Amino acid sequence: MSEKNVILSIESSCDDTSAAVICDGLLLSNVIASQKVHEEYGGVVPELASRAHQQNIVPVVDTAIRRAGISKDDISAIGFTRGPGLLGSLLVGTSFAKGLAVSLGVPLVEVNHLQGHIMAHFLHPYDSLVAATPSLHGVEFRHPEYPFICLLVSGGNSQIVRVDSYKDMTILGQTIDDAAGEAFDKCAKVLGLPYPGGPWIDRLAKLGNSRAYPLAKPNIQGYDYSFSGLKTSFLYTIRDLMKEKGVDTVDALAGQIPNFKEDMCACLQTTVVDILLRKLRKAAKDNGIKRIAVAGGVSANSHLREQMLLLGKKEKWDVFIPPFSFTTDNAAMIAQAAYYKYLDRDFCPIDAVPYAKTRI
Repeated sequence: MSEKNVILSIESSCDDTSAAVICDGLLLSNVIASQKVHEEYGGVVPELASRAHQQNIVPVVDTAIRRAGISKDDISAIGFTRGPGLLGSLLVGTSFAKGLAVSLGVPLVEVNHLQGHIMAHFLHPYDSLVAATPSLHGVEFRHPEYPFICLLVSGGNSQIVRVDSYKDMTILGQTIDDAAGEAFDKCAKVLGLPYPGGPWIDRLAKLGNSRAYPLAKPNIQGYDYSFSGLKTSFLYTIRDLMKEKGVDTVDALAGQIPNFKEDMCACLQTTVVDILLRKLRKAAKDNGIKRIAVAGGVSANSHLREQMLLLGKKEKWDVFIPPFSFTTDNAAMIAQAAYYKYLDRDFCPIDAVPYAKTRI
């Protein structure tokens, strides 16, 4: 194993502690520890997140190494998420990566979290990992050729990115205020749905009428996005209905209007996806690129995946959608990006500090 390129990578940008091992481009393990503590607060509490990372990181890394069937002496380099993300959470992962790299005498490889999401499209899991991961059963792992355009959508980011190589990415458009995932979570909270709200919106939307309550769509020039106005429109729609029905809570309103929450979820989801794909279609056409990918946590949304395939068929795109296991934050995508950088000997100095915000 010592002659192989073995990369152990760590992801700790938000509330998931994850570690993964890649050997010569083959993903051997990917371990994720999620934090349930935030559910009762309706969102991620940064201080609680960083404390949970401290508790989880040692067992998560140990499990990733054991499942990969390697020893720590086989490791060629340590990859880690340097940013963007929650600074306290990033500090835990960065500090652990530095300590482990120094103790093993191997180089550090920093990874931009957003680039990691895009590199998830190049993962190639080992057969035993596929067998142990139900969401990977029957998945065909296709990798886009360069250049391609990627719609990167998550709780903190909504971007259209032109990808010319693993290290040459250009943001064509991005949100000027809120992200699509944030819009889902905030609107879900207004409806009294549990956190995280995105999966609940997706689930209830399947039972609703997407034309029941028209919501505002922004008119932003170019390829940029805006979702703040949509959130306001969603809130005002509910406010006006509450006034009309003479009630003062959403649950009371739902008691008077059959299927109310389901219809609101369907309207919100359809509007968000329409906004995302309208700009993506324009970017693809203007750049003359028909290889189109989607990445990030919101790429798990079933309506977005369905509409991507339908639009791709209409536009004659070659569409790439990641397996569900690699949509949310995970160390496998960080390991893939770190593996490419390791081959280029693009290492990180030991005094590098994490950053909360950055661009690709």
